[in-house]
Order: sequence, then C-alpha cells, then structure tokens
Amino acid sequence: MADWAAARAKLSELLGRYAPTRALCWQHPVLDRLGLGELLAENGTERLDYDALQTRAADERRSRMLAADIGISSATVAVAETGTLALASGPGCERVASLLPPVHVAVIGPEQIVPDLFDLFAIIERSAPEMASNWVLVTGPSKTGDLELRLTTGVHGPGTWHVIVVRQ
Repeated sequence: MADWAAARAKLSELLGRYAPTRALCWQHPVLDRLGLGELLAENGTERLDYDALQTRAADERRSRMLAADIGISSATVAVAETGTLALASGPGCERVASLLPPVHVAVIGPEQIVPDLFDLFAIIERSAPEMASNWVLVTGPSKTGDLELRLTTGVHGPGTWHVIVVRQ
C-alpha cells in the first residue's frame, strides 16, 4: 500500500469481504496507527484483546477466542526475500491471534522489513537477553500432505492469510 490511508482502506475491504463478528487482535503501534479499534467498530466487529480476556473465566475466555472469525496482528520483523513474517509473542502480541482464527491479516510498516533471513536471525540473537517466549515464522498458510499425496492447506492455523505492507 502506498500509505496508511490505503492500508486502512484495504483492511476495511477485507473486513467487508469476510464480515467477521469478532476479531482477535494484537495490541501494536502499527495497528494503532491504522485506527484499528474505530475501523472494527465501523464494520460492526467486536475487538477481542487477549489481555482483556484474561479477566474472564477460563471456559468463557476459550469460547470467545474460538469464536473469533479473524485474527489481526502486525509482525516483529518481515523478511523481504522470502515474504516471511516473524511473530514474537509477548504481552499484547500473543500468538493465538495469528494461529487460531480461520482468517489472518497482518499489517506491516516499512520499519519492520529486513532484506533476508540473516538480518532476521541477527535481530533474534540481539534480543536474546529479553527473548520472547516464542517466535513463529510464517510464510503463508500451513500445508500438510498425507500418504495418498493429498495436499491440505490451513490445517495448523489460518487457511487464509493476508499481509498488508505499508511503504511509507
């Protein structure tokens, strides 16, 4: 996308296409820049933040997360060479948002993009003292094959991924 207004319009288009009732979202500056809360409200989508759900009973928390139609996150780092998103879990950026809902949208700002995997691993190495509990590297929906050579997409996470990259 050329700018943040275009990225917001694209996310609005995706919300219109999938018509989610609930979105499981990261709390991230890139999403704040889009005005994600207002955009979800305009589309009639309830925003579920993992931290806010922690105040609920475990059964209710689980059922609300399972009812999310879409996950919306950013990424810790995006790798230009492979199209890989590196998602480091932490407060406000829990991995469940990118793994549980059937559709996932990630919004990436230009400052998050590195040229190749060497740069990504250098960032991970530098973060070692405060290392996230989990790093997930995603280069599209999961794929798995069985003994009959049938390829299945989205078995281990969202079947549909969208990445919105903002250039400036």
